[in-house]
Amino acid sequence: MGKRKGFTGTVISDKMQKTIIVRITHMSKHPKYGKIIKSHNTFKVHDEKNTAKIGDTVRIEETRPLSKDKHFRLIEVMKKAQAPRVDIKEQA
Repeated sequence: MGKRKGFTGTVISDKMQKTIIVRITHMSKHPKYGKIIKSHNTFKVHDEKNTAKIGDTVRIEETRPLSKDKHFRLIEVMKKAQAPRVDIKEQA
């Protein structure tokens, strides 16, 4: 048996139950021209406890197919997203 693939990415959606969508960004060099190209993939990931939120950096790992599109699972939330700062104005 081979090793399971693991990736680190950013959560871009958490609207489903027990499922998040993670974007994996990677950079590669063009084979002919040498320019650095940024590209990305998106994966549906199983999040059993609904711990990840939009903007979080997470580590995911390949697993058996859990549904038609979902074949990754959440390993850990590496970095929580910073909550937007909200200023409350008091009325005088």
